[in-house]
Amino acid sequence: MTSAGEKQHYALALLKRLFEHLPSKFTIGCLYDIGCQLERSCQKWSLLDDSILSHLTFVISVFYAYGHQWPCQLIYHPHKCIGFGLSDGEGCERLWSCLKFLIPILCVSGVRFSLFMLKEIS
Repeated sequence: MTSAGEKQHYALALLKRLFEHLPSKFTIGCLYDIGCQLERSCQKWSLLDDSILSHLTFVISVFYAYGHQWPCQLIYHPHKCIGFGLSDGEGCERLWSCLKFLIPILCVSGVRFSLFMLKEIS
């Protein structure tokens, strides 16, 4: 779980922290590139409490779904899971793609200039 590649412990830490601040009746959908593996790890090694897992739905983004095996696509594809609508799971990638032109400008700038630039583009 801590070897090269996807670092599942980061996702687990974020989920645990998120559930500390949510009411117990909430259900959360987790769109993650390897959501299928993360769910299996949680079940196999009890990495998350059952109280969290019962309120958590794992899916994989549409782009990554087609690289997974057929059973995985059927179970974890967001269009086949309730509550995800037509989401493709690539929203963050689109945001970063829109902001990539700021990287060279903000690389060595101070906090005030960074905030100024972010306000200017919005």
